Amino acid sequence: MKRFYILPLFVLLLAGCKTGMTWEKVAMDGSRTGVTAPNAFNVPEALGVVDSLSGVYTAPNGKQFKGGSTPEVAALLIDAQPAMAEVKELVGSSARLMKAHAPESELSNMVADLLLRETARLVKRQVDMSVTNFGGIRVEMPEGDVILDDIRSMFPFNNKLCYVELKGEDVLYLAGQLADKIQCVGGVKMVVKDHKLQSFQIGGKPVNPNKYYGVATIDFLLDGGDGLYVARNARKLIQTDVLIGQMVEDYVRSLTAEGKQIDYKTDGRVVVEK
Repeated sequence: MKRFYILPLFVLLLAGCKTGMTWEKVAMDGSRTGVTAPNAFNVPEALGVVDSLSGVYTAPNGKQFKGGSTPEVAALLIDAQPAMAEVKELVGSSARLMKAHAPESELSNMVADLLLRETARLVKRQVDMSVTNFGGIRVEMPEGDVILDDIRSMFPFNNKLCYVELKGEDVLYLAGQLADKIQCVGGVKMVVKDHKLQSFQIGGKPVNPNKYYGVATIDFLLDGGDGLYVARNARKLIQTDVLIGQMVEDYVRSLTAEGKQIDYKTDGRVVVEK
């Protein structure tokens, strides 16, 4: 399993970079030192050890480093691990790597469907569709071990689950916005061509302009976030105290308790015609 990290500022400073800094995404695949991303219980095995007397850094693959910046950087990383122990907790396992991307993906479908179900449970009302933004899912779900840091990095923003009651004509207005900039949706089937809505169904049926529908979303999208105005002309709005990241964390933990891996699928809910 590969995990990706942005090289931290202190690494650049230790390397003598003072101006013209650049950030680089590097795969920690253990190819040079055997170093891998640690969890809360395997720091020496994952990162190696630094002898406090000799200053020698011994990497997980046995390679040793003395002098230069490598032992200093290793010591900084190792010493930081106790403070990071909470987010290194192993919370689940994913059957495969899942990335969030338009028009739909396994990860975004999972989040949208969870949003629909959990909002309905919280507000005790019927929820017919859900919408959240791709930009709110910041990193992928890794294959294999999933630690708490993966989930919190995936959803770093404090976006709360919300229920919005909209008339059908306003749902269709929202659908038009989604056609122009596709986002994560649940409970719907939509066809888009040239950023224009060709068809839109909720629960397998065309939207009735005069009927009211329950929509699950996040507070960021209520009034202009990512160009969406989900609460436009809302007849009712309920904001919960549950964060979207907490929702996903609870779901992952529940799967683990049942002995199941994280997995999901695409189902053709969003079709973009050429």
